[in-house]
Amino acid sequence: MLFLRAAVLPGFWLPRVRRVQLVRSPAVTLPSPVRTVHAGSRVWGSAWAGGGPVRGGGEEDPREDEEEEEDELLRAPPLLPLDTQRVCVLHPDVKRPAGKKPRSTAEWQVAEAAALVRALPGWSVARTLVVPSAAPGSRLVFGKGNFQDVTEKIKGCQDITSVFLNVERMAPPTKKELETAWGLRVFDRFTLVLHIFRCNARTREARMQLALAEIPLLRSSVNIDSGQRDQQGWGSRYIMGSGESPTELRARALRDRELRLRRVLERLRDKRRLMRKERVRREFPVVSVVGYTNCGKTTLIQALTGEAALQPRDQPFATLDVTVHAGLLPSRLRILYVDTIGFLSQLPHSLIHAFSATLEDVAYSDVLVHVTDVSHPDAELQKATVLSTLRGLHLPPALLESALEVHSKVDLVPGYTPPCSGALAVSAISGRGLDELKAALEASVLRATGRQVLTLCVHLGGPQLGWLYKEAVVQQVQELPEGDVAHVTVVITQAAYGRFRKLFPIDAPSALPH
Repeated sequence: MLFLRAAVLPGFWLPRVRRVQLVRSPAVTLPSPVRTVHAGSRVWGSAWAGGGPVRGGGEEDPREDEEEEEDELLRAPPLLPLDTQRVCVLHPDVKRPAGKKPRSTAEWQVAEAAALVRALPGWSVARTLVVPSAAPGSRLVFGKGNFQDVTEKIKGCQDITSVFLNVERMAPPTKKELETAWGLRVFDRFTLVLHIFRCNARTREARMQLALAEIPLLRSSVNIDSGQRDQQGWGSRYIMGSGESPTELRARALRDRELRLRRVLERLRDKRRLMRKERVRREFPVVSVVGYTNCGKTTLIQALTGEAALQPRDQPFATLDVTVHAGLLPSRLRILYVDTIGFLSQLPHSLIHAFSATLEDVAYSDVLVHVTDVSHPDAELQKATVLSTLRGLHLPPALLESALEVHSKVDLVPGYTPPCSGALAVSAISGRGLDELKAALEASVLRATGRQVLTLCVHLGGPQLGWLYKEAVVQQVQELPEGDVAHVTVVITQAAYGRFRKLFPIDAPSALPH
């Protein structure tokens, strides 16, 4: 049995076995049990054909079943060690063709890689190596001479516990070769970022999306084990007469896990749609704040809203779960700021796609704010990365074209002036540019939502003023000498103004010029 567990799901925990209470009845014939395999969970056991345990006495609560399924899908071993690690950051420096400008310097690529390592508790950078590589996609990444030199340096540094190869993805054979040569665990950018996401994810939805993003990684490990087993002559063995080899069982388990994750995420997406409909019903304008990771989005939202509960952190991917925060514009119009996950260069599309449900909120925003950290030397590259990612999400063209460009952290760049027209220089720390940003936000929100600022002449003794307080934003009430009449300045949608005119056709004159 131990061999069987290891063969089917190596690296996975054993699933918990559910207690099943069978309601005995002489008139009922129980079906035969059917074996099922759950990838990523820590148990594989049996369930009765026909679906799920039979409980005696009382109706089943579907919400409990849903939560139980979600809990099971979220049980998985960590991708990387959770204990203290001293990491060697190894960066392959690929030379660009003559005349082609490099996207970024090796120095700043290494600095970003080191920041990713330090984002994990107890992890530190023991050494950084920048090694020329003509073909980073080759089996050993480096040429023979450079590879031998790197191997000597890594083995000569006794306090290194793992190696971070700063490439987007390693092929499974490459990972195996490098770990064998260096005697240490080797991981790529995708694996490290996924592990950081795991550590920072708080909501069930974010954790489910990460579990889905891990499927390609788990599938590649199945392929590695398959090759090893075939070489050792295990390829023709089957398990318990099932007609499936261990590799086939694991592949099937992963397919089943992926289908279940997609089903659960669709259920969570439906809940998110309901919440979005409620926001639309209440007519709250939505402003989504996007940008490269650690560009200062959360700090900016805190400065705009004054929300003390927000706790910005100076590290990559401090915000992984989309959060919503209420704020007021100068017109006293209440809006909702959506704080989104930060983007990063050299990330596989599958990882961004896994968060499509979360980033779906961005597509339904009224206004988009793109924040760029101008104090960073690679600000232009980061800006291009964000724009490329947003285009890949197939956002409405009008939303992208009308996005407000905010240059943040200008307090770190003395005398900074935006090089392009339309960009706003802002410092959330010093307060520079915040008033200009709020004014620009107000103009964009009014334009995007069809709201207008009107001054209406209403009778104070009637129901009009109370209706306006309920359905619009009342900015000012100026009583006229007549005594029972006032000019009321409001921010109101076209639909609400139409309802106002319909409800009070006689007493509601045309709006005064504003």
